[in-house]
Amino acid sequence: MQLKGFFSAVATVLRPVLVPRPSVIRRTSDGTYFRFETGSRIGIWKAPDLTGPWVYQGAVLPNGSRINKPGRDDLWAPDVREINGRYVLYYTVSTFGSQNSAIGYATSATMEAGSWADGGTTGVESSTGMAYNAIDAALVQVGSSYLMNFGSFWGDIYQVPMNAAATAIAGTPYQIAYDPAGAHAVEGAFMHYRAGMYYLFFSAGTCCGYNDNKPAPGAEYRILVCASASATGPFVDRQGRSCRNGGGTVVLESHDHVYGPGGQGVFADPKRGTILYYHYANTNIGLADSQYQFGWNVLSWSGGWPSV
Repeated sequence: MQLKGFFSAVATVLRPVLVPRPSVIRRTSDGTYFRFETGSRIGIWKAPDLTGPWVYQGAVLPNGSRINKPGRDDLWAPDVREINGRYVLYYTVSTFGSQNSAIGYATSATMEAGSWADGGTTGVESSTGMAYNAIDAALVQVGSSYLMNFGSFWGDIYQVPMNAAATAIAGTPYQIAYDPAGAHAVEGAFMHYRAGMYYLFFSAGTCCGYNDNKPAPGAEYRILVCASASATGPFVDRQGRSCRNGGGTVVLESHDHVYGPGGQGVFADPKRGTILYYHYANTNIGLADSQYQFGWNVLSWSGGWPSV
């Protein structure tokens, strides 16, 4: 297993703080790669190739979100899709450890800085005492329909139908993944379709704060996967364990200088094939959240299950 890519700052402006959950997409019109990252009101980076050089462009929403919740100026967990000829970016408004959360969206024709219009809330919201936390959105298209996967801790991963524009909730959320143990440390779901199967990737463990309070070995972030023939589940891991009862097959975990990989996505790169991308802490650089790196690996599919 070898890390294929890493973050490198080449912009001449002050580099924004890097924290979890990147999103990668390739612009259809010219093949330019875009990477969006948590923090700085969703930072935009561009590159001619997945290997870089990545150059910072600005923020998606430089004035923050119009969603009236705490955290509207510190947006998290971007997920970017091309839908009906335009780009839709989903983002989270919340504060750390809170269920007072909402998933919003912004739209653009080009993804360039200055081109994004805030659409406000998708209607996927949560408050204290609810079964789920409305953060970490990731859309999946099923035929002509759309489903949104979301959630973190509490009841872990939920799914909800979306409208035809994929901008508003169109049903009632239901649970698709859950770890009954401990703090239910599961989040960051991302679904990928391949050869008749839907693969539910997710992050498990402690995501951050490693420099202040490093978790016990094996309790740090890692990337797991479950699969189903249906986008709505039920999902099981490679051993047949239910993803709603602590199941999950390890795809990537700490190794060598790579510590706590997670916040992942899957990207179909026309140059290399199916890519798993993520953030991680490089132990040779530092464990602070502001030092997280961007990494990626080409996925292999031996026996119908992904590995790096």
